[in-house]
Amino acid sequence: MGLKEKLGKQFIITTELGPTDGTDVQTTLEKARSYIKLDGINIHDCPMARLRINSIALAHIVQSELGIDTIPHFTCRDRSLLGTQADLLGAHALGIRFLLPTTGDPPNHGPFPSSAVYDLNTLSLISLIKKMNQGQDAANKEFKGPTDFMVSGTTSTSAANMGAVYSRVKRKIDAGVDFFQTQPCYDAEKALAFAEKMKDFGKPVIMGMMPLKSVKMAEYMNDSVEGIEIPEEVLAKIREGVPGARIACEFVDKVYKHIDGIHIMAMGDVKASNEIIEHTLSLIGA
Repeated sequence: MGLKEKLGKQFIITTELGPTDGTDVQTTLEKARSYIKLDGINIHDCPMARLRINSIALAHIVQSELGIDTIPHFTCRDRSLLGTQADLLGAHALGIRFLLPTTGDPPNHGPFPSSAVYDLNTLSLISLIKKMNQGQDAANKEFKGPTDFMVSGTTSTSAANMGAVYSRVKRKIDAGVDFFQTQPCYDAEKALAFAEKMKDFGKPVIMGMMPLKSVKMAEYMNDSVEGIEIPEEVLAKIREGVPGARIACEFVDKVYKHIDGIHIMAMGDVKASNEIIEHTLSLIGA
C-alpha cells in the first residue's frame, strides 16, 4: 500500500533527504536505504538557494531505486509560469505523484547573483497544480493526459496569532492542498490543540519533528526560528544531556493517537531517525 492509499487511514512516517551538490547520487541513495521503514521521503529544492541536483530528478531516482514514494519540494523562486507547467508535466511523466509547493529561500541566501522569478506564489502554484490535474493549463487550454498530483502543504503548530495560521490553512485547502506537514513541534500540548483544531478542516496532519542535537541548537531555534517554541521542560532535558531522539520519542508517546503521522527532519542523522521510527512503529503496532 502506497502513501496515497495510507493517507488519513494509517499512520504515516516520512523523512527528508538533502539533495547532493553534484551528480553522484549514490551516497544519497545509500542514506535513503539506511532508514528502517518509511512511507515517503521529502526532497528539498535547492535549499538556502544553493546549487543542488534537481529535486524532481532525484525524486525519480529514489523512487526507481527504492520503490518508495517521494515528495519533492517545488519552489516558485526559480520557475516562470511556462517553466513551471513544463516541469509539472515532466515530473508526472517521471512517476512523481506528490509535491510540496514552497516559495523558496531568496537567492541572496546563496552564492549566486541570480534573480528570483516568482511568477507564482505558493497559493497560485497549488491552484495551478490542481488545474493541471483537471487537464487544463494556465491559459485554460486542455491538454492530453491530465496530471494526478497530491499536494502537501506546510503549516506551523505555534505562532503568536494562530488565527492567522488557521486562515492560511483554509486558503491552502481552498487552493487544493490534500494534507499537511508541519514545522518541527516540541510542545505536546500545543500539538494536541493544533491537531484538534485541524479536525475542522478534514485534512491529514503529519507532525514535524527535528531531534535537537545540542543546547546551542535548541536555544537558537527557540529564540530565532519563527513558528517554533521549545518548552522549558524540553530545554532543561537538553541541558541535562538527554538525547534529542529520546525527547522526540517522548513527544510521539503523547501525540501519536491524535495525528496522522510524523515527519522527521533530523538533518541527515539516520541513527536518530531510525530510533524515532522504531519507537513509533512499536506504538502503532506496525
